[in-house]
Formats: sequence, structure tokens, C-alpha cells
Amino acid sequence: MKRVLPVVLLLACSAPAFGQAVDRQGAKQLSDDLAHYIGKKPFDIGFVKISVDGDAYKLAFDFKPVRDLMAKQQAFKFDVTPYFILVKPRKDGHWDVSADVSPKGSIDFVGPEGAQHIDFSVSDNKFTGVYDPDLAAFASATGSIAGMTMTTREPKQHADVTVGAGTAAIVSTKSANGGIDFTVTEKITNFAETIKVNDPKNGLSFPAAVKAPELSVDATGKGLRTKPLLDLLAFIVATDDAAKFKADEAEFKSLLTAALPLWERIDGTYGFNDFVVESPVGKFGATQLKTAVGMDGIAKDGKINYAFKVSGLTMPQQVLPSWSVALLPTDIDLNFGGTNIDLDSMAKKTIETLDFSKDPPLPADFGKQIFADFLAKTPKAILGHSTIKNGNIEIAMEGEMTFPGKKPETSMTIDVAGYDKIVEALQTAAKTEPEAAQYFPFALAVKGFGKALPDGRLEWIINAKADGSVTVNGAMLKPADAVQDNPIMDPSDVTVPDHGSGENDDGGAGAKLKP
Repeated sequence: MKRVLPVVLLLACSAPAFGQAVDRQGAKQLSDDLAHYIGKKPFDIGFVKISVDGDAYKLAFDFKPVRDLMAKQQAFKFDVTPYFILVKPRKDGHWDVSADVSPKGSIDFVGPEGAQHIDFSVSDNKFTGVYDPDLAAFASATGSIAGMTMTTREPKQHADVTVGAGTAAIVSTKSANGGIDFTVTEKITNFAETIKVNDPKNGLSFPAAVKAPELSVDATGKGLRTKPLLDLLAFIVATDDAAKFKADEAEFKSLLTAALPLWERIDGTYGFNDFVVESPVGKFGATQLKTAVGMDGIAKDGKINYAFKVSGLTMPQQVLPSWSVALLPTDIDLNFGGTNIDLDSMAKKTIETLDFSKDPPLPADFGKQIFADFLAKTPKAILGHSTIKNGNIEIAMEGEMTFPGKKPETSMTIDVAGYDKIVEALQTAAKTEPEAAQYFPFALAVKGFGKALPDGRLEWIINAKADGSVTVNGAMLKPADAVQDNPIMDPSDVTVPDHGSGENDDGGAGAKLKP
């Protein structure tokens, strides 16, 4: 399925179908249009061939000519079974696209660690869709596979991957501000991967297995500039030497500018259910493991977000100190990101400065200039509301980092429910565990700087300035570098008031640094 889609997307080169007759002339026209985007060589060597098949056109892909050309390069070899897709013109100007293939193949190449070999096989791979030339994308499409296997062989590692049945769907519509809006969903069952590492030089030799009954992918996009991007691709294919780039520099810059901002927004999630890793030291697992990424396009005030979420986390206890088991997190929800990211000015300045009559086409110090401009727009790194939980213990945090100069400034708020349970666990373990005894004084020191909230949680508001100073809940933890350049607080340098039951009338302000 994934090997069919990238090629089919290039059908944007064809004119709307409008119920045209399927004949040899139409096949030639479709070949010429497609060559506009992938070049004539794939047709000349026989890699791609378009012919009439009943009331549709057959796009046949034969990898043997490519394999024969690549055979001269001993460092890279591959072999893939041929396949074809059918495209049929519709009365509404769209195209019906279908494929029923089961590609198999192998790849050999020389990597940094030596020779590597890959085998893959996809069974019962089906695809159907409606391609809209006006969108330069599929208005709708569905795909499925019955299963897939892949093996990789490297000098220090072997891996075998299998997946069961899978399905995918795509929907695209015209975006209000240009380009297309799209959604993609994909689900694969019975994901399994076994890995065997054998690296005597570094003392590594172990097997591992990763399993999950379900893997899902969901993505949405807004304002993807499909047509300008294809126009840019056509220009690059047609302009195959430096002299043409110099002559057509203005057109190239115009096409680059037209493709901006590439997209308005793209968001995607990738997740496993009942994720398990079996290793020689025991079993790691999570009922849910998910990552999510979202990013704006080339914008003046762009945003990017990244999230990592684990629920029902388990790990083998025999590899951990006994005292730490009760403190292990079972749920993790981390959120990072950035705002006020001005890539638009960077992109436009780069396009404006490009000069292909010079070598290099950009000034030697251009990278430093554009990075300085980027920081001058005060981008901000964000730690969104994030939590780490275990039973009655919850650590919540959020903050941000800005760059007013060469050094960053950071502000962060951390609050904890059940902090006394952490202290109690360390205090009990300290009686028999030397390592816990080392952490116990530090836990008390941290508590001393905390502020008690009405709901019983402890809060720490941390501010680190560009001058090197650090305060916690308004108390100076580290002075500015110009006054004193000492390392961050050591627990032994703090006197901590007796909290007794854990209550603190002055909110922890009684904590003092020793003179």
C-alpha cells in the first residue's frame, strides 16, 4: 500500500479526465504528463510503462531495468517484484485508481557498520481511490493489507518484523485559504519485532522482542500546498544542470515563494495499545503508548507541539533498587513545544539572497545572520502542563524558556501531591539502603523550599534569569554570575525548618542557605 501511494500522487500532472476515451493517444498523453514530474528516463529504460487496459490505463512498474543500472554500483543492490495500478477517467474529471498487488523484494547496501541486507514481503495489498486533479490529491481513498514481513541483517544486529492485517483511509478537501485539508487514518494489527544484538566489542549480546496487538496512526493537515509543490518538483526535474538554474533563477524563486507556507498546520499521532518489550532482564509494558506531533508551516508566528503519553507503565522490579519500586511512575504525560517561531522571515530572506551565479549561492556568514535574526524574534520554548503519576503521588509541571539575549531565561512551576509519601519512602529505605540515605536529605531540602497550597500540594516556582541568578518561590537559590558564580545548591548547604506533620505556615520561606 505504501509503495503504491507515492507514485499515484503524481497523477496531478494529468489533465482532468472529463470522461475522455481511453485509447493509445490518451496513454501517450498521460505518459508525457507524468514525465513532466518524474522525467523521461523512467519511461526510456522501461521502469514505467502506460498502456490501455479495457476502459482504464495500466501503469506498470518493472524494477528490473533500475536494478540492472544499479548493479554497476556494488555498494547498493535491490530487487522488487513488478506491479501495476489502473487509472480510469470519470465523467466528473476525476480518476478512479485501483491496485491489487503483493510486492516482495530485497535490498543490499553497505552502511557505516558494513554490509546490510533487507527482505520484505507484503501480502494481499489492495488500494482504491478517487483522484482529483484540481486538488492534486485523492479526494478519498482506502487501502488494506493482509500482512507484512521484513527482515534486516546487519553485522551487529538482526531484526525480524511482522504485522497482521491493516487498513488505511485518506480524505481530502479544498482548503479555504488554498491547498487542501486532509485526514489520514491507519490501523495495523499484531505488530511484532524481534531483535538480536551481538556486539562483542561493546560487550552487548542480547535478544529483545516488541509486541503490540494494535498500532494506529492518525494525521490531519490544513492548507497543504499540493499544486505549488508539484510545480516546484516539475521545475527541478526539468532543470537538470547548474546553467539552467542560473538562467531560470527568478522562476525558481517565484515557485519557492508560491509554495509557502507549505502547509498551515499538520498534526499526527502514533500509538500502540498493550505495548510489551520482553528482554533478558524482564518485561516492560504499557497499556497505552502514544506520541503526537503538530507543527505549523512556514509562518511568522509558528507553533510546534510534541506530546508523549504512557499509561499503565510496568517494568521488571529486579533491575531496580527495592526502595524505588513504590515510587515508580505508572502514568506519564509530557508536553513540549515552541511558539513565536518565525520561519517565514528566514525562508523569504533565504530565497531573496539566493544567487546561483555565485559559489556558494549564499554568503559564507549567512547561517549566522539568519540565526541571529531568528533569536531576535524571541522564540519561546514551552513545557506544557505535564504530569507523572504513581498511586497517590502526582508531579505536575509547566514552564517556558525565552531567549532575550545569548543566554536563556527560564520560568517553571512544579507542584506535587503526596510529597510526604516520597519523603516517608526514602526515610524508611534510608535505614537499610545507603543509596536512599543519600537522597533523603535532598528530599527534605527540596521540601523546605516548597510552598503549601490549600489543597495540600507543595509548589515550587523556579525562575532562572539570563544573568545566572535562580530563585525558588522568591528565595534566592543562586545569585547572579556577576556577583557570585557558585554551582547550584547542594543539599548540605541548606538549613531546613522542622515541618513536623508537613504543614508550613510561611509556605517554606523559612529555608535558608548557610553562610
